Amino acid sequence: MPRSSSTLVTQITSDGRGIQDFSVPITGAISAADLPLNPPSEGVRGLYLHVPFCFHKCHYCDFYSIVDALGRHEQFVHRLLRERDAAAEAMGDTPETIFVGGGTPTLLPAASWRELLAGLASSIGPGLAEFTVEANPETVTGELLDVLVAGGVTRISIGAQSFQPAHLQTLERWHDPENVARSVERARAAGLRRVSLDLIFGIPGQTVDDWADDLARALALEPDHLSCYGLTYEPNTPMTIRLRRGDFEASPDETTAAMYELTRHTLALAGYEHYEISNWARPGERCRHNLLYWTNRSWWPLGPGAAGHVGGVRWKNAPRLSEYLESSGLPPITDVERVDADGVVGERLMLGLRLIDGLPLGVIDELLATGGRGSTRAAAIAKHEDAGRLERANGRLRLTETGQLLADLVLVDLI
Repeated sequence: MPRSSSTLVTQITSDGRGIQDFSVPITGAISAADLPLNPPSEGVRGLYLHVPFCFHKCHYCDFYSIVDALGRHEQFVHRLLRERDAAAEAMGDTPETIFVGGGTPTLLPAASWRELLAGLASSIGPGLAEFTVEANPETVTGELLDVLVAGGVTRISIGAQSFQPAHLQTLERWHDPENVARSVERARAAGLRRVSLDLIFGIPGQTVDDWADDLARALALEPDHLSCYGLTYEPNTPMTIRLRRGDFEASPDETTAAMYELTRHTLALAGYEHYEISNWARPGERCRHNLLYWTNRSWWPLGPGAAGHVGGVRWKNAPRLSEYLESSGLPPITDVERVDADGVVGERLMLGLRLIDGLPLGVIDELLATGGRGSTRAAAIAKHEDAGRLERANGRLRLTETGQLLADLVLVDLI
């Protein structure tokens, strides 16, 4: 519904509270064009496209997605490209990375992908280092893969989650585990340079042996990259509602910790580099786009529900497909946050310490001297060093293996 008012934009400070520090006079819905963006000198380095379509909503997922019965794929692609054109001036040069997530991006038919990739061609320059598309194993066809490769896609991220039907059923994840291997084989046959698999551990009823089997079956496919996430109960998802209702019990902390430790050990033996708390890669195969997030660089969002970050301002495109399709130019946005100087320090510490290498000690000293809570953060760092959760090694501050298990506990003290 159109609005006519001044929309308050929230500044996020180091203590996590919001200060409403400026307002944007608007008529109708606010868009990114109304924001006081100050792109960094390096420009906007990433482009994130959100495709909201799914054939079924997984119960653990809190990303915006819908089961569309109105056949709006073609209309969506047309609108997405118009949004890209509207954002081109603000984005500047072509990006280093493009990531298409969802939803289920590969639910778009091959013809829609052909049109989308043709329209994105002007965003693909010699500086593009990585172009990733997320995929559901049920939707990976040879025809679609040929279109993706011809359009410049270099990396596919396949949502395996588990190779065991019982655990997929718990997650309300609808795919045949055998199709994961078929998808990997088809991707490689089509010439995709990089294949990534996503797995989830800590599923209710899952044992450490179950997880060991999932890891073994994933490694047998020889992926270039693995993301292994502990199941998170996001607010208001069906999974969380079922947990509160008593339909099942969450995996015990000690079991989840044992699964994580097994992951580190197993993947290290297989030659994978552990480079972020939940991510492993073969040498040279780290996800360049996700590294933009963890190093706090800028990326631009396209599509309903897509989140972006430019020069300390974060926002999300409104997660409503009908409103998105009816809009023009840059779409309506929501959840706007402007991070103050001290909040930037907290973000850089929180995100940088998720990386296994951590942050250089010189950067740590600079951040502690810049923020308004330098002494408080220094004391928190010392506390976690004494507890064995942080360590200084090779000129860097990083989480220890124990600290990786308790990362949220450590990082919340530094925000």
